[in-house]
Amino acid sequence: MKKRTFLKTTGILALGALVAPLASCNEPATTENEQEKNKESENTDITPVSFELPKLEYGFDALAPHIDAQTMEIHHGKHHAGYTKKFNKALEAAKVSGKSLEEILTGLQDNDEDTNLRNNGGGYYNHKLFWSIMGPNAGGQPEGKLAEAINGTFDSYENFATQFKDAAATQFGSGWAWLCVGEDGKLFVTSTPNQDNPLMKGIAEKAGTPIMGLDVWEHAYYLNYQNRRKEYINAFFNVVRWDKVAENMTKVIG
Repeated sequence: MKKRTFLKTTGILALGALVAPLASCNEPATTENEQEKNKESENTDITPVSFELPKLEYGFDALAPHIDAQTMEIHHGKHHAGYTKKFNKALEAAKVSGKSLEEILTGLQDNDEDTNLRNNGGGYYNHKLFWSIMGPNAGGQPEGKLAEAINGTFDSYENFATQFKDAAATQFGSGWAWLCVGEDGKLFVTSTPNQDNPLMKGIAEKAGTPIMGLDVWEHAYYLNYQNRRKEYINAFFNVVRWDKVAENMTKVIG
């Protein structure tokens, strides 16, 4: 290789060595953005929250004659299943992840954006609680700490039952009656319209944690009781599992 050619080639290589680092200095902005996006993807639970239709702990006919088998089958297999499916779709659309059912409901607000989560999330939660606090060979009256709490708040079980039944009977249209633990740790009775519940702090008139709920939508009783809601409410007290209600209270206040 001639000297002139050698010098020319060496100069080009040297220039390339100088330019390369400079060129790489222009790349980090894009690379850093991509790295940040990758980190966000790694740190974010991309699997959306989803919930399954809970299985009943008893047969459809187990609560008869107080709640008939056909009502139970339609109520659980159609209505609750429908809320479950729509709730999961709403969660996916809202890109909700990493939250418990209670956290989701507690954070809801009275706006259009939360409507699907409110209606279907409430429908899912409310029915899940409803099935769990009923059972065959139940009824009677509460005992132990639950009885003490009821007597301490309402003066007697009879007063509590009257107040709860009134809340259920006077709830206009569709809705629920509730026995709840308030933020002050004390029991209270309330009702909510539609599929709302007291967990929804930004929506419910009185916030608290439900430990017992009664569905007074017509689909819950109409096949057997038609328009006789009060008969249905009275019948409900024959299938309440007070041990489960007590367990729910203990989870909240210890």
